[in-house]
Amino acid sequence: MKLVYKGKTKDVYALEDGSYLLQFKDDCTGEDGVFDPGANTVGLSIEGAGRAGLNLSRYFFEILKGKGIPTHYIEANVSQATMKVKPAEPFGEGLEVICRYRACGSFLRRYGKYVKEGQALDAFVEVTLKDDERGDPPISEDALAMLGILTAGEYRELKKLTQAIAGIIKDELAKKDIELYDIKLEFGKIDGQIALIDEISGGNMRAYKDGRHLHPLELEKLVLQHK
Repeated sequence: MKLVYKGKTKDVYALEDGSYLLQFKDDCTGEDGVFDPGANTVGLSIEGAGRAGLNLSRYFFEILKGKGIPTHYIEANVSQATMKVKPAEPFGEGLEVICRYRACGSFLRRYGKYVKEGQALDAFVEVTLKDDERGDPPISEDALAMLGILTAGEYRELKKLTQAIAGIIKDELAKKDIELYDIKLEFGKIDGQIALIDEISGGNMRAYKDGRHLHPLELEKLVLQHK
């Protein structure tokens, strides 16, 4: 097992069989000790966050698998906080795709002149480049095609897949009276097919219950307590 990438919240290891192992950590993105799924830096560490993130990821990946949604997921070991995944080819140096149901976070900071906090959005999809140095800038469909990162057809497929996955997760959370405000997903190509990669946890979404933002550990407990 060889370490190939050390990330903010996960480390990635190459396995001898050609697959990869994601090691989930307790580090969370945010600033000044405040959790923020849209932040580019590690702002705090929450004991148990790694296992909670993996447990929720496993739960959602299994649901997506049952619905025929392509992902990189193979299996998970929650006790060791690891997930085995298929190798995937990134788009460019990596993209993040956000599906928004309410105005908050960076969307609100950018467009606050035209939108109110918490205003309903119709599964709005936007793509950002994974580029910490430049603050993960948003990028348009035309720019993605012009720069050779995504073709127009791939963008349409990516958007459709994003809205489908976000909708499934939103509906699952609603069963627990939890509202999904937004979620950040990542994609790559596996055998030429666009597939969901990375994780699906409280660390990459904003979820609310009774008007209160749920932190990653709390979200995991509420979703899985009656499973």
